[in-house]
Amino acid sequence: MNHRHPAPLDRLTRPEQKARTRQALLDAALSLMEQRSLSSIGLREVTRAAGVTPTAFYRHFPDVDSLGVALVDECLGSLRATIRTVRDGLSSSDEVINRSIGILTRQVHDHREHFRFIARERHGGVPAVRAAIAEQLDLFAAELATDLAGDKLLGGPQFDRWIATDLRMVTSLIVNHMVWTAAALLDAPPDSADAEARVVDAAGRQLRLIVLGARHWATED
Repeated sequence: MNHRHPAPLDRLTRPEQKARTRQALLDAALSLMEQRSLSSIGLREVTRAAGVTPTAFYRHFPDVDSLGVALVDECLGSLRATIRTVRDGLSSSDEVINRSIGILTRQVHDHREHFRFIARERHGGVPAVRAAIAEQLDLFAAELATDLAGDKLLGGPQFDRWIATDLRMVTSLIVNHMVWTAAALLDAPPDSADAEARVVDAAGRQLRLIVLGARHWATED
């Protein structure tokens, strides 16, 4: 199999060089946080790992906390966009659930460091990062609520008749469940297909239970 090697920096345009340096800083921080929290790493430690100077760091981020916020956007922003495409044109709740869990499982496989970072920092010691995670999850729930309003995506109620707080309650439950599923996938032994299959099966059944409850929820007018 052929492997493409990154082009030397002197062959890149200035915007390409900046993008590569920024990504190197993000990747270095993730690597350093494999067993540590964001609050425990320093700027110079990140720049040494990335192979750049502290001056180069400041061209991209004002501080390490801002780098952490960028990592949140990189992880959850892309996941939001990917899972939203799953809902386009589908009306079967089982199909949406199965595809969404499948995408989440692949994302966790491909970006384990990102999801470890989210799981650790969601309730961690950096307020800006906690806020960024909460904002992304809230956007996730809001987008799902918009898609459900006036729709029969979950195979039952007309969600445009629901009050907004009830609709957001359901979508927040779904989003929080997806976060739980990602954490459970991370905790499953990486060499155990059976353990992962159990997580995926449990996630699907639990989401169906949420859907079943939504179908029978007596919402206020």
